[in-house]
Amino acid sequence: MSTPLVTSLDSYEVWFVTGSQNLYGEETLRQVAEQSQEVVRQLEESSNIPVRVVWKPVLKDSDSIRRLALEANASDSTIGLIAWMHTFSPAKMWISGLDALTKPFLHLHTQANVALPWSEIDFDFMNLNQAAHGDREFGYIQSRLGVARKTVVGHVSNPDVTAKIGAWTRAAAGWAATHELKIARFGDNMRYVAVTEGDKTEAELRFGVSVNTWGVNDLVERVDAATDAEVDALIDEYERLYDIAPELQRGAVRHDSLRYGAKIEIGLRSFLEEGGFGAFTTSFEDLGGLRQLPGLAVQRLMAEGYGFGAEGDWKTAVLIRAAKVMGAGLPGGASLMEDYTYHLTPGEEKILGAHMLEVCPSLTTSRPTLEVHPLGIGGREDPVRLVFDTDPGPGIVVALSDMRDRFRLTANVVEVVPLDEPLPNLPVARAVWKPAPDFATSAAAWLIAGAAHHTVMSTQIGAEVFEDFAEIARTELLVIDESTTLKEFSKEVRWNQAYYRLAQGF
Repeated sequence: MSTPLVTSLDSYEVWFVTGSQNLYGEETLRQVAEQSQEVVRQLEESSNIPVRVVWKPVLKDSDSIRRLALEANASDSTIGLIAWMHTFSPAKMWISGLDALTKPFLHLHTQANVALPWSEIDFDFMNLNQAAHGDREFGYIQSRLGVARKTVVGHVSNPDVTAKIGAWTRAAAGWAATHELKIARFGDNMRYVAVTEGDKTEAELRFGVSVNTWGVNDLVERVDAATDAEVDALIDEYERLYDIAPELQRGAVRHDSLRYGAKIEIGLRSFLEEGGFGAFTTSFEDLGGLRQLPGLAVQRLMAEGYGFGAEGDWKTAVLIRAAKVMGAGLPGGASLMEDYTYHLTPGEEKILGAHMLEVCPSLTTSRPTLEVHPLGIGGREDPVRLVFDTDPGPGIVVALSDMRDRFRLTANVVEVVPLDEPLPNLPVARAVWKPAPDFATSAAAWLIAGAAHHTVMSTQIGAEVFEDFAEIARTELLVIDESTTLKEFSKEVRWNQAYYRLAQGF
């Protein structure tokens, strides 16, 4: 049975839980419930939060807290919990529940009112509005238990507050997506390359992803089974979406190359849907009976939300799928990317990024051209691919590396910029960017971190979402941004080395 890939946040929800206790009496607890429902209403109405926020009844004792945690763990649609201690909720009540919880967690430190009604404040008001002290009790027990969480402070009417909550919900959605993710590797990784290696067992433990390998000729069988009618229908779609090079058009001398590229897409999509895969890898060193290295098919499948890693790089495939989900509904896109070469004119330094064929067209709002050119690697027919320039604007490039005893995420905040001049002889999709804080610091920090040369480039989400994702995953993240200095960055790398080894215990 085929399973089309879903890249949407529509099915996800977070639960809003409010802490109190039975000490205050029914009238106060009624007000607590009403005011927490009002907080949820404001969160639900915020355009910054892309998932449903579901109110849960006020929690007043250890057993109800533990049961709610277990219920959340068992709910596939629930991607995390937001907690607020409206009154004073003795934190020992939360120990068993927090210890049992496996879903991402956000501590919202807020209150019902924005301004204090100074002339009306009495002890009834003080007993009801105790978050300033109740949340401190709650913060203590979270730290005592080592709970991974995000802490957000402020009133929910403040857009900065809902933006932070929204970023966390996107990270939680990415976490949920990796735990549903199956990756199909067609062949192994590129021979003798270090950075594409990794511990697949540890990845399943850490990120929830299942990574397995299939022979390339299993894919070839699907490609060869594509019918002429299916190919014709797909080429109709290509003609609607892209400017097709004259030699690839119907009746032209190289139209068969386009037809074979379409067959690869049909076969690949069929394989992925029937297996329930959300990401895949290929390798130009292992093409079996394929006549072309997949290019166009990979680009289009990435645009639909699939993760992809070139040369067998399954770690980048994981990261791209997570980025696709975390950025769902936002303008821009996410794609495989690789730093290729530099523009080193002093004061104008830039990075030209691309890949052999596989850059996702979600990075552009322009109309790509569909072309065929020699590849010079892989020993097969000239492959078809989409060619375009990435739209200018803010972005981030992120790599996932296996550091032997842990995984490391390295992120660089960048600004995608227009090309200085056209690139008429570079027959691949590409991006040009200026890295923060400057080229020399960025490149040196990247090398010090040992970060991979394959990355995901996202123009949809920024560093905060990846920071939240790393916190949820309890995974190291090094961020290179405007505040980075090599002196402090090098210290952070050394400190992290000690911290993550100690944190694993013996």
